[in-house]
Amino acid sequence: MDLTPLVRLRRAALRRPAVLVAAGPGATRVRLAVERELPRRGWPTAHGPADADLLVVAGDPGTGHAEWAAGVWDAMGAPRARVAVGAAERVADALDEAHRALLAACRATGGGHPTVERRPQEPGRGSDLTAHRRRSPGAGPQHGRTGHEEHTGHGTSGVAGAAMAERADDRDGLRLDRLHLPLGPMLPDWPAGLVLRLALQGDVIQRAAVETPPPSAHHTRPAYWDEPWLRALRGETVSRGAAARRLCAAHLDSLGRLLAVAGWGDAAARARSVRDAALTDTPAAELPPLVDALARRVRRSWVLRRSTAGLGVLTGARAVAAGATGPAQTATEDGHGDVYGRLLAWLAGAERASAESADARPLDGPAARTGPRGALDGPCPPSRALLDLLPALLDGAEFAGARLIVASLDPDLDGLVTSAAGSADGTEVRGG
Repeated sequence: MDLTPLVRLRRAALRRPAVLVAAGPGATRVRLAVERELPRRGWPTAHGPADADLLVVAGDPGTGHAEWAAGVWDAMGAPRARVAVGAAERVADALDEAHRALLAACRATGGGHPTVERRPQEPGRGSDLTAHRRRSPGAGPQHGRTGHEEHTGHGTSGVAGAAMAERADDRDGLRLDRLHLPLGPMLPDWPAGLVLRLALQGDVIQRAAVETPPPSAHHTRPAYWDEPWLRALRGETVSRGAAARRLCAAHLDSLGRLLAVAGWGDAAARARSVRDAALTDTPAAELPPLVDALARRVRRSWVLRRSTAGLGVLTGARAVAAGATGPAQTATEDGHGDVYGRLLAWLAGAERASAESADARPLDGPAARTGPRGALDGPCPPSRALLDLLPALLDGAEFAGARLIVASLDPDLDGLVTSAAGSADGTEVRGG
């Protein structure tokens, strides 16, 4: 059978490969560069390994998370390629290199099963992604749709790596199957490095535990989103306008994740486009209209409000007890305190910040101590309080809403590390 037309058709489709983006700890700057570059090329974003042609790992996943990345790679169909990018400046070149490897893999495999594997190596530094063994299909991350894309993996055991259910009493004393399921640490639209270990009975979460990676050399800089305020706290001169732009972009980044998890991809893409405008040299006078138009569109969505209102309700007392001080606490003041309330708090914060983006006065006073997720001079980092709140909000929630609740808090694990360290940079490409 002449496969030439099939190969040509496959190669034509791969001119715009579907890209699955997974960010490692300390790689926010790289992730943002990847998310800026993909729309420019017209490359769509994949929601899981099953529909991905190219896996882009932003930053170094580290020893513990590399196994998860290897599992995702094993779950992707051929032809495929992957690239690990360690520096934002390398994103465009790394994507070009990975695309060439993908097309070469397509030629070598005839558009189907893999017969060749290519691994150009960046001089100077590699990644430990390829040092891990291939896993059986059952040992890789599990994938499915529950209204939103849900992807799991990391540390499963049982038959072919799949977790086995056990019997346990539920909250009503009925003895039912209980399944232990991990989420994280490098899912699309997921806090980088976060691992949730869930105990499920049916579709109800009975227990949730949070795991975070220990501080390591991957945290090469102060948390990207907190950087202006941390610099001001160190005595450096930072303008209020620069901090306002970063605050606006941080809220829009969180909003984009939540909208993507909610399944509103077009609005998520728009939120990220306006986020990128806030981070670049877009004139200050042009930024507020962009943010206001996005906010009006999101607030008008009846479907979004109905699907998120009443989910993950946080009371003001619980927020104060946990030490939450940012939008999560603000959302409790108007009586909402749920996923939709936190979304509205982000929108209001982004609108205020965009209006202050031209302020050239030095950042000082209380404003100099409050970053996107809360006060930076408190007894614990703002994201630590969000992580402490997460198990209680997930307890008793339906599994389909778990990712919406996580996205509405959007803890930044890089913010748990306050010290700067060295620098990491590297690119690895693999096709097959």
